[in-house]
Amino acid sequence: MKRYCLMAATAFTFLGVPALAGDPDLVVLDWAGYDIEGVNAPYKEKYGDAPTYAFFASDDEALQRALSGFKADVIHPCSQMVAKYREIGLIEPWDISKIPDFASIDPKFLNSPTFKDDQGVWFLPTDWGAAATAYNTNEVPAEDVATLQVFIDPKYAGRTSLPNSSDDVWALAYLATGTTDWSNVSDEQFKAAADWMRKAHANVRAYWNDSAELSQLMASGEVLVGWAWNDAVALMQHEGFPVGYQREAKEGSSTWFWGYVNVKDAPGSEDQAHDFMAGWIRPEAAVAQQEAIGTGHSNTEGMKMIAPDVLATSGLAPVNAPILAQTPKDPALHERMLKEFENIKAGF
Repeated sequence: MKRYCLMAATAFTFLGVPALAGDPDLVVLDWAGYDIEGVNAPYKEKYGDAPTYAFFASDDEALQRALSGFKADVIHPCSQMVAKYREIGLIEPWDISKIPDFASIDPKFLNSPTFKDDQGVWFLPTDWGAAATAYNTNEVPAEDVATLQVFIDPKYAGRTSLPNSSDDVWALAYLATGTTDWSNVSDEQFKAAADWMRKAHANVRAYWNDSAELSQLMASGEVLVGWAWNDAVALMQHEGFPVGYQREAKEGSSTWFWGYVNVKDAPGSEDQAHDFMAGWIRPEAAVAQQEAIGTGHSNTEGMKMIAPDVLATSGLAPVNAPILAQTPKDPALHERMLKEFENIKAGF
């Protein structure tokens, strides 16, 4: 819940150079705020410094940087992007014999041939969270956020915020129009979600790029309702802001998970890349990560180390409502969704 430096870190994203210089033998292309001291402690103890970090603000930006020649050794994409990395040949499998706690990863995070097949393990899942409705409890009645239609309610024109992330916005739009699985979307489902998204766009005050930006928009009073990651809610709660988090709207909410891919022919040390991941996958990293950024962890033993009341406060407890899991999807569908989202933001 300490993402105070996230906005500043994100500002470095577009410079195309490492934002935090560290060990030159391992360059990590990561989300801003993920240079977590407690996660990196074993690596730093062994090598004398943390890895060198470069930060990005969206999955598509990270992929474009990799394609344009930025030399990273390890990249931290959302799970649904792994198929694209594989399709274009940017990554290679991990050597799980060098990851001592690999067996403690929750199997549901590896339940896809995109992540694990007869060639090896292509993706090491590390962190997960929710995407649901955050709202100002002083200004927004609970009954209004009992449905995702709050995002198209004229009452909130100019007072909503959505993520500047195609996947998260499409997850919202699919849920709002009755689709809870995007692995096999029909043209009719796609059109219904796109039409709904256009209505939601008309109410948007701003698209947020990171959780700190959304929390600032809500704290200022400009925004009353936002489609938010759970870490944004944890941050606002920490600051004493009157925020609610509705994960049980009648149409449901979404979950996402991220992890790391191993860049093929990278210039850094493979041994150090695997030591970095060993630090991430160990149980103790779950506590360090949750305390730092409010997200869940892939290690089942690590999650047992986090108190149930902390999980509930962080928006990570189980819910009784539909869930759209942001799992891998057809890369062609991803491109179609991205293009349509950009058109909608541009007013088309």
